[in-house]
Amino acid sequence: MILNDKGMDKCLKIQPILRKDANPRQFFPILDRKFLTLKLLIEMKSLIRFFEENVEKYASNIYMWEKLQEKYEGTTYQETRRQVHEFGAGLMQLGIKKGDRISLLADGRNSWVVGELGILYAGGVNVPLSIKLNPEEIKFRLIHSGSRMVITSSTQAPKILAVADKCPELQKVIFMDPREEYSEGQIHFNEVRKIGREWLVNPANRKSFEEFTSSITASDFANICYTSGTTADPKGIILTHGNYVTNVYQSYSLMDIPQFYKTLLILPWDHSFAHTAGIYAFMGKGASIASVKVGKTPMETLRNIPICMKEIKPNLLMSVPALAKNFRKNIEKGIREKGKMTEALFNFALKMAYSYNKEGWNKGQGLQKIKKPLLRLFDKILFSKVREAFGGELDFFIGGGALLDIELQRFFYAIGVPMYQGYGLSEASPIISSNSTARHKLGSSGYLVNNMELKICDDDGNQLPAGQKGEIVIRGGNVMHGYWKNETATKDAIRDGWLFTGDMGYMSEDSFLYVLGRFKSLLIADDGEKFSPEGIEEAITEQSKYIDQCMLYNNQKPYTVALIVPNQHAMKLYLESRNMSATTEEGKRTVLNLIENEVNEYRINGKFGHMFPHRWLPVALGVLNESFNEENGMMNSTMKIVRGKITDRYHDLIEWLYTPMGKIVYNERNMEEVEKMKLG
Repeated sequence: MILNDKGMDKCLKIQPILRKDANPRQFFPILDRKFLTLKLLIEMKSLIRFFEENVEKYASNIYMWEKLQEKYEGTTYQETRRQVHEFGAGLMQLGIKKGDRISLLADGRNSWVVGELGILYAGGVNVPLSIKLNPEEIKFRLIHSGSRMVITSSTQAPKILAVADKCPELQKVIFMDPREEYSEGQIHFNEVRKIGREWLVNPANRKSFEEFTSSITASDFANICYTSGTTADPKGIILTHGNYVTNVYQSYSLMDIPQFYKTLLILPWDHSFAHTAGIYAFMGKGASIASVKVGKTPMETLRNIPICMKEIKPNLLMSVPALAKNFRKNIEKGIREKGKMTEALFNFALKMAYSYNKEGWNKGQGLQKIKKPLLRLFDKILFSKVREAFGGELDFFIGGGALLDIELQRFFYAIGVPMYQGYGLSEASPIISSNSTARHKLGSSGYLVNNMELKICDDDGNQLPAGQKGEIVIRGGNVMHGYWKNETATKDAIRDGWLFTGDMGYMSEDSFLYVLGRFKSLLIADDGEKFSPEGIEEAITEQSKYIDQCMLYNNQKPYTVALIVPNQHAMKLYLESRNMSATTEEGKRTVLNLIENEVNEYRINGKFGHMFPHRWLPVALGVLNESFNEENGMMNSTMKIVRGKITDRYHDLIEWLYTPMGKIVYNERNMEEVEKMKLG
């Protein structure tokens, strides 16, 4: 039996409903996971077909919102298609052949989507690049991918121009923004569209174009997206048309997206999460995406985010922990500015909401029900005012990227915009699991998407039962084709069709996935026990206003140590409130004592003493004057710390922390670092 497209759509629509209460196989035995996976692999659509079908369904709906001047203007699905056809045809006339790679380096905007789809219509493969890359990193990717062309915006163009002549296969640079003059091999985005538009006027050319685009299949390459390259040269992840379409349909098994939904894509558009869950998942439901107004500098673009939120009024936002933390800090800052009474009331309301919500799945049970009327009042007078900063119509966040601290989840749940933790990786297109309104448990990474298999394996590849920790391994139509020009890495990652993620986790008895961190990031105690440092690091930095960054280290040592980057502004205010100076012995000791006390809150008798095993906590603290950032190479483009580089840079300090003197927080090295800080 083979299901047609309508039958498949019906299956996909009923699954989320059934999963709330029961196993779908109980009612429809034919909906076997492996059967549907096979069906998806064999008959899945290309992104071109996916887009065309949705344009037919939602032609007059707004697909993209863009703010070029003073207000947002919408572009319909139908108009988007017209622009895509023109750009795709223009690329073909410029000589792009099936399988050619074209890089795309730009801020999020309408032309980004038109650019990518146009590349696909021309039979090309998009190589999306992070706007946070430096010229040398860009050069590596252009050369390694063999990109023939690159599309770029004015903010990113200088990086491209700095390396273009060093990339032998690069033939043309396409500028999204107008320039005063164009050198040989340079052309404006709209000129490419004009070339395509004039060519498509001829009916024979139009027919030829349509026949060609119809020949592109689910198995054709769509993207080569590069890893950050934190431990070695970046790897190019090959994702097919079918990978993306499969993952979009898989994501619908977790939650639905109504047609009226809007999202403001605040993550970089090359980010796999924003790419699939934003650009394509919203496309498949006739909903709309909006870009942040691009500023003259990256900082100006960041400052535009809250303004754009209020104007777009998004219903859903995709975020990463770094952004979520900033949102929370801004909220708390705004509350403090309203005075001590408001702050005290807000904190009281938070605590009550925390106790009422519990872990999500057990919200409002038992005696907690009596708090509901008061929480409604707090929501009306406090939390609803906070939500106005997000536009007032935000239903929830979906959190991706790094692990999301559970306290951060509790905070957003309390104020009425839950942040549902998800899990994925680019090699899986990327969505693997997520919490949702229907099913969520704080601290977990949620429920698995449908039409995908997952198992937890030990070091020998044997499957482990529920509750036991091991490597997360998946199989399904969302698994990448492989790594570009890297057969060895491909064979290591994909074995018998199973993708070995390199992440540690376990499945609970009630089918929630818990992700504990990267195996490469695991720390090893002197007795051989392995543990993930990420949860501890996230908790410390999230809960402390005096600690900005933290990295734990242990490689078969007697105890764990931590490198700490303090929040210098908060430290300065603390010292000023006590008429102290960091230039004095007393002032330096006060700063170090404050940092130590913040970490001690996680020990047995501390405020958060229940959160982590005592033996995993750092015994010695190394304080740093310099932060981990992209400029010094200690943070990658996805805002994750690069452990290897940090460990190499601070090797001597780390070793010294294992000496008797290093264990004392008031040691000479820490005192010297504090003196270097701008604390007044």
